[in-house]
Amino acid sequence: MKRAWVVVIVMGLISIALIVGRPLWAGDGADVPAAALQALPPAGSVEGFARATQPDAIEFPRDFGPHDDYQTEWWYYTGNLATADGRPFGFQFTIFRRALAPEVKGVETESLGESPVSRWRTEQVYLAHFTISDIEGGNFYPAERFSRGAAGLAGAQADPYRVWLEDWTIEQIAPGQVRLRARTEAVALDLTLNETLPPVLHGDGGLSMKGPEPGNASYYYSIVQQQAAGTVTVGAESFDVGGLAWKDHEWSTSALSDGAIGWDWFSLQLDNGGALMLFEIRRADGTREATSAGSYIAPDGTVTHLALGDWTLETTDTWTSPTSGGEYPAGWRIAVPSIGLELAGRPLLADQELNLSTVYWEGAVEFGGTLDGMPINARGYIEMTGYAGSMEGRL
Repeated sequence: MKRAWVVVIVMGLISIALIVGRPLWAGDGADVPAAALQALPPAGSVEGFARATQPDAIEFPRDFGPHDDYQTEWWYYTGNLATADGRPFGFQFTIFRRALAPEVKGVETESLGESPVSRWRTEQVYLAHFTISDIEGGNFYPAERFSRGAAGLAGAQADPYRVWLEDWTIEQIAPGQVRLRARTEAVALDLTLNETLPPVLHGDGGLSMKGPEPGNASYYYSIVQQQAAGTVTVGAESFDVGGLAWKDHEWSTSALSDGAIGWDWFSLQLDNGGALMLFEIRRADGTREATSAGSYIAPDGTVTHLALGDWTLETTDTWTSPTSGGEYPAGWRIAVPSIGLELAGRPLLADQELNLSTVYWEGAVEFGGTLDGMPINARGYIEMTGYAGSMEGRL
């Protein structure tokens, strides 16, 4: 589901600079002609962008890469890791792409005055969020960076699969094997992921509806139960870790419907080798958007698609952020009667709120319960938006 709308604030601040082709830190770009600027759609417009409307449209390896004709896209990785002696960590590493405008004909090749179009000019902005949750240490380390999709600073490609924002990289190193690398002054991640199951297409053949309006949908697949191994660095100390990682890739030209204020998204890796994805879009009147949905992935990769009425979700505890004042769920009960699944869970660390270009909670969680009457446990990630301010209408 998720995170299409977290990029809007930063993108709005830098859009003019990027469209006219000037670096954020310098003034060496040339101006785009007035006629070209007038051709750009107004802020928030979806005119000229592609829409997700057809099921069974996803193809690999093509769709590992970017879809610049859609307004918003992200490549999203989370994981639950531990050292050999059991010290737990969580991570999130997401690279977002946001199109500032559809292609403006004539701008790419037009000469601007006496100079060619600047190589800094772009209609694509990339934003990345990177977090480490040090569960034992009780610390959460969120970071953000952004850049233009030009001059080699940021971009994406399908084959070989690679997505990057400067030296934060997602890179295929062998078939079914990807390396993640990101670093800040405080923490670092260097992780190799190995696929164990094929990509999971959510919704109707990968078409995931987000609202009742035509085209209010994304193309959405996940790669779950990826075996992860590498290092997590916190301060001056580096830890060898292993565990499980989850990948989401979505692209869309979409927005929350009128009256929808946020969403809760669950990605749980079950210890039987299966996985569960659920998202609920919350409305201001306390109901859930009818297009809220999910998928249960059995250990053999078989997918059971779930509609809103196929599960129940109960909040059993809350946590109030001392930074934003948002009150978030901090305990859950999930029941999926059709597959005999009952789970109860909690965050592994209470404060995993990102206060960056937007405010949301995304963090490592653990669950336990039963599947067909047999004990089962899970770890994973939950994202919650709209608790520290409505996300209504966000693209």
